Order: sequence, then structure tokens, then C-alpha cells
Amino acid sequence: MKFSLGFGKQNAEFDIEDKNLLAVLEPNMVAADKTGEEEVKRALLNPISSKRLKHIVNQGEKIVIITSDITRPMPTKVVLPVLLEELYEAGVKDEDIKVVFALGSHRKHTEEEKKYLVGEKIYEKIDCIDLDINDCISLGTTSSGTPLSVFKPVVEADRRICLGNIEYHYFAGYSGGAKAIMPGVCTREAIQANHSMMVRDEAKAGAICGNPVRCDIDEAAKFVKIDFILNVVLDEKKTIIKAVAGHYIDAHREGCRFLDKLYKISIPQKGDIVVVSSGGYPKDINLYQAQKALDNAKYAVKDGGIIILLASCKEGLGEHTFERWMTTSDSTETMITNIQKKFELGGHKAAAIAMVLKNTRVFLVSDLDEEFVRNIFLEPFKSVDEALIEAFKVLGDDAKVIVMPYGGSTLPEATR
Repeated sequence: MKFSLGFGKQNAEFDIEDKNLLAVLEPNMVAADKTGEEEVKRALLNPISSKRLKHIVNQGEKIVIITSDITRPMPTKVVLPVLLEELYEAGVKDEDIKVVFALGSHRKHTEEEKKYLVGEKIYEKIDCIDLDINDCISLGTTSSGTPLSVFKPVVEADRRICLGNIEYHYFAGYSGGAKAIMPGVCTREAIQANHSMMVRDEAKAGAICGNPVRCDIDEAAKFVKIDFILNVVLDEKKTIIKAVAGHYIDAHREGCRFLDKLYKISIPQKGDIVVVSSGGYPKDINLYQAQKALDNAKYAVKDGGIIILLASCKEGLGEHTFERWMTTSDSTETMITNIQKKFELGGHKAAAIAMVLKNTRVFLVSDLDEEFVRNIFLEPFKSVDEALIEAFKVLGDDAKVIVMPYGGSTLPEATR
């Protein structure tokens, strides 16, 4: 069977014999009656475990709308105009609304980026601001020991509305919901404390119940009330095919269930070899971004197997702390030990790669220098065909292969 998978701004082509092909993991077919703006309107008219937003807010109240930053695929400029209409019906004025970008630990936006995210019309009439970690209020400590300090304008608002897209998160289970608050508008210390629990077995993609990271995230809403959420699920073309609105837990969980129908893929068994693409540019612009596809692929490969990761990484590793961990650690075991001793943002992604390497070899097909790839504990190849030849040499001619064209989105689930 012939394959053509995203690699940078082009495709990587390769063949796999039918006798070796175990499965191709593509999104499930899920009916979407409405899409885009129409689906957002439907969700707002039918909130889950909540009154309609226009019956929650009051004229004269200070409203904060928290939304994702530029590193996320959340289509704020599609969602926000529909949400604002609901607020206007309640008599809320533009001057009483503030849009806050949930940066977490990411860099601040340029004004042009803010304008791009919300659209020019909204940018001109509504105050749109980034999280300022130097202007946060301490609210106490969660039961897990996270020192919760939240951006002052969010704390002081009369009403808080959280926007976001729901996708799998490699240790928080799913994005969306209260994640707009924690880590979205919290200090680096709070984020580090929360994310330090990623090393626990229960902290994994697609897991909510018993996931210590997600439980800590949701507990943040007890310190700073979330009045309403509006979350969306996107297909592989970034089109909104599902929106959920209302209660920050119940609506979010409904969105997670839909995501599972779309992107949780059952496989009859794990493969000896998994060929996974991040989906091409910009998802494989650097290794920091491509790590997500690698982490999803680990659920499809047997212990002792091989993951062939297609990721151009044209811009290198992609984040300063991540790069330091990957290039200065003397072993993968050191990375895992160090993240358990002292959690460091950026280092957490290096440790996640190290945890994959505990049980699996990773062959990297990229634009990176081969010696550099070896120095970061991965095995370099110029093409998928070359990587497959070596993988079959290691694991035998009868080795079974799983192909993941959209590794960043799809979550494999072995039935046995």
C-alpha cells in the first residue's frame, strides 16, 4: 500500500506490503449537523447544566473572557462574535468586557497577533490583554499543593467566561474547560507545581478520572469561579464540528466524549512498528511541537518496538529550556530522574520523550543534522523507506506496522 504523509510543507511517500500492514489510524466518521459559527450558536442556545449566558450576566458587571493564545488552534475570531451577541442581549457594554489571552508559560503577543486572534473589529472596540505574571493575586493552595496565583483582572471580574478547543493533552488528559484558568492565567510557579504531576502513571492522554493534573486544574475553579465555558472540537481541517457551552465540568466532559468518538481509534493489537506523522507544517516545525505526535504513537507500539517519527523540525528543537535538557543531559534516565527531583517547564517535554524511549526506539526522519539527532538520543534517517528497512531488519520481515497520518490528533486504544 502506498502512503503520502505530511512532512514540512510537502509529503513523504513510502510503501508498506499488505502482509505487514496492521492498521491505518485516521479519524472516525462522525456526523456533524452544523459546523462553524452555526454550531457555536446552537451550543449557546442549548447550554449544558447551565442557564443561557444572557441570563447569567447582568448589565454593568465587569466581564472577562479568557481565550487561547496564538500557539493554540482555537478559532477565537469565529467564536467570539457569537458569544458577544449573547452578552449584548443581556445589556452588557463593550467597555465592561475584557478579553484575556491565556499565555500560561508562553511569550507575550504582538498587537498584530492579538488583532489576528480576535479579528480587527473586536480588537478595535474591546480591551484585549495578555496575561501578566507580575500582576497576579495569591488565592491559596490546592489539595495537591499547587500555590494558586491568578491574573488580577480575572480575579477581580464579576463574571468569567472560558473559551478553548478540546483536544488530547499528553498528561492533562484533554485541553479545554478550566485549563483556561490553570495554567492559562496563572504564575509560572503554579504551572510548575501542577505540571510536576505529569510523571504519575494516571497523568496521560484521554484520562480524566484519577488524573492528578486534570483534578488539580478543575479544583482551581473553586478558588476563582468559572461562570460559563464555550469549547469547540475541530476536525483535521480546523473546522468547528462540535461546540459545547455551559457548566465548566459538565459541558467540558460532553466535549471530551465527542472528541473520543472522533479521534480515539481502536486497534486490534499494538504494532511492532508505528510510522507517525505530526501532519506536516506547522505541526512539525520543531521537535517541541512534534513531540505530541510521538507521545500519541507510544500507545500504538509494543514494548521493544520502533516508532518512525516524520517531523521536518526545520527550525530545530524550538524552545530554549527544552533544547538545554535535550542537548546537555547525559542520558534519558537522567532526564526522567531530574524532572522528578525538580520540575522545569520545557524540560517536561524532554522528559516525556525520555519516557517513550524507556520502552521504544525512535527513528527520526527529519531535516536535522544526523549527528545532532544522535546526540539527542534519537536515531536519524533520511527517508521513511530507509527507516522501514532498518526496522524490519531489527524486528523481522513479519513485523506488523501501524500508520498514523495525523499523529498529533489521533489517540490509539488497543483492544487487547
